[in-house]
Amino acid sequence: MKTFRWATSAAAFLLLGISVGQAKDITIGLASEPTAADPHYHDVSPNNALADHIFSALGVFDENQIVKPGLAKSWKPENDHTWVFNLRDDVKFSDGSDFNADDVIFTFCRVMNNEGSVNASFSDDVRNFASVEAPDSHTLRITTKAVEPLLPELLSEIAILSDRIVDHGKISFDLANKCGVTGAWPGIDDFNTGKAAIGTGPFVLSKFDKGASITLSRNASYFGKAPEWEHVKFVPVPAAGPRLAGLLSGDYDVIEGPAARDIAQIKQRPELDYTSKPSSRVIFLQMDIGRDHSPFVETKDGSNPLQDERVRKAMSMAIDRQAIVDRIMDGFAEPAYQFVPTTMSGALADPKPIKYDPEGAKKLLAEAGYPNGFGLTLHATNDRYINDSQVAQAVAQYLTRVGIKAKVDAMNGSIFFTRRAKRDFSFAMGGWGSTQGGAASFLRQYVTTDNDELGIGASNYGAWSDPAFDHVLVQAISTVDETKRAELLRQATQMAVDKVGFIPLHFESTLWAFRKGLHYTGRMDQYTLAFDITSDKAN
Repeated sequence: MKTFRWATSAAAFLLLGISVGQAKDITIGLASEPTAADPHYHDVSPNNALADHIFSALGVFDENQIVKPGLAKSWKPENDHTWVFNLRDDVKFSDGSDFNADDVIFTFCRVMNNEGSVNASFSDDVRNFASVEAPDSHTLRITTKAVEPLLPELLSEIAILSDRIVDHGKISFDLANKCGVTGAWPGIDDFNTGKAAIGTGPFVLSKFDKGASITLSRNASYFGKAPEWEHVKFVPVPAAGPRLAGLLSGDYDVIEGPAARDIAQIKQRPELDYTSKPSSRVIFLQMDIGRDHSPFVETKDGSNPLQDERVRKAMSMAIDRQAIVDRIMDGFAEPAYQFVPTTMSGALADPKPIKYDPEGAKKLLAEAGYPNGFGLTLHATNDRYINDSQVAQAVAQYLTRVGIKAKVDAMNGSIFFTRRAKRDFSFAMGGWGSTQGGAASFLRQYVTTDNDELGIGASNYGAWSDPAFDHVLVQAISTVDETKRAELLRQATQMAVDKVGFIPLHFESTLWAFRKGLHYTGRMDQYTLAFDITSDKAN
């Protein structure tokens, strides 16, 4: 991580008005807007980052994605299938009520009864539960159907709700009987209005004004260190130019994702500062492999060339990753030849670079029976990942040069993710930030064959399937020994790379810019967390 700071002058502060150290409120310009205050609505970073302000989980990820105690002060496995979590007994919800094991059990039940969620977000983890018991009000015993060595990490991603937001009898993990809930399950509107947004996080939701702003207020009942800011205002500003303009004018104190090309300008401003943090987010291409006739593929005979491994390899070889990193990402990224950084568990230590070879790509296409290429539409977001629409355009141009006539349809993230969940696309660009579980995070979610019983493959929208890969991956995620699990994950990673079920492009580095006097170290998961932003006054 690199953090850059420059001396400022009194004149610079006069331009900005009151010193940030004296302010009690902070305004943050977001690159991507959260789509809901419901923490279980959609498992995507903007929503999860907002949830971290209002809610807590059993564990918490630090800036380097290492899990630490949260609502659970400790945990340990009793055997391969059973974990015991010891809960804190000093936590209150923002409405003043006490937190206990019933709230956790209710939360698990609600995850499985959230009809409005996108692609049944977070349900894969809970679906693996054989039983959840509370021996007492602050102890939880979870028994899983399949061995789950990463259970503490997975549960650190599920925001805990208060069971007081519904009418209920005795709460129990009895999905067949609604777990004791007698009223209606809360929906997205209940959270967006604040009615159900009762959490144990550092802030409470004051207003969710979709498309305009989100306002939070400090939670007086928070069990952790009180955040410096009394009020936080998030403003969605999808375009980098207006975000920077807002920072320069004083409308925003912090902005996400300033364009890399603007860093030189920020360096010259004594009143501004910025930080860069390498992330675990891989930008990748996902192809429709499961359907014989794919809706956005154009061939004379109606066939789907994406089903041919040679075609997929040709597409990967046709893309100059280093050029994308240098010219579009301005160096704030790394070419990706696998799906997690080499520092993470299960990653290949020295992956073989995917050589940019357009002539070799043309030969492979001809060998596969497509000497004149074919037509294809690449669907992508235009407001979710760093320079996403520009990257998509570059990919399309590289493919067109080898004979694949590629068009780009870039859209708002909320539309894209909804359509992708319905498997509307033939060829899509996505991003995934893996957790400390390493390669298992991406592989179990995207690459394995969809299996509801095992809770894997929920994001395998292209329906790539390889039984040999599935066998190794399932064995890996069922292995408690960390060394053996990492080796199995490396085998699975190599298989996924070799078969080209997905095409990795690059790993993002994340940028934040802010007014001088503020400090933010950045996070590997790319979250912007207001409670971790401090001022000179607090340091």
